[in-house]
Amino acid sequence: MPFTYNRTVRFQDTDAAGVVYFANVLGICHEAYEESLEASSINLKDFFTNPSVAFPIVHASVDFLRPMFGGDKLLISLIPQKLGADKFEITYEIAVAEVVVAKAITRHVCIDASSRSKQELPDEIVQWLDTNRRDAEGAERRRSREIM
Repeated sequence: MPFTYNRTVRFQDTDAAGVVYFANVLGICHEAYEESLEASSINLKDFFTNPSVAFPIVHASVDFLRPMFGGDKLLISLIPQKLGADKFEITYEIAVAEVVVAKAITRHVCIDASSRSKQELPDEIVQWLDTNRRDAEGAERRRSREIM
């Protein structure tokens, strides 16, 4: 099963029209990313303050399918995937009442924080990627059997 994160849209997430401000969707996705790391026993304080390694986002995109309003109960599903020795991508699906309202992607590269040069992903991130990918693939196989 892909990692899922539940989140209620707050007033501060919305714009003057009462819908989620476009840039806040990526913030919500990042919350789900952080929760998935923590669920995999990665210490967030160490992860985000570790001076030796960083994982900057080098690409992000969001497709908006329907508006999200204050009070909406979001279910964010994320599937990370290793793209190479030094990078990974996370795909997100955001649903309200089982209807997908947005899809997003963030692509991350692993760098040495001092030199800013690329480096291989550390073991704990490779393990997080493998675990979450396996879980997502298992859920997809179960879903395809249910359809047959």
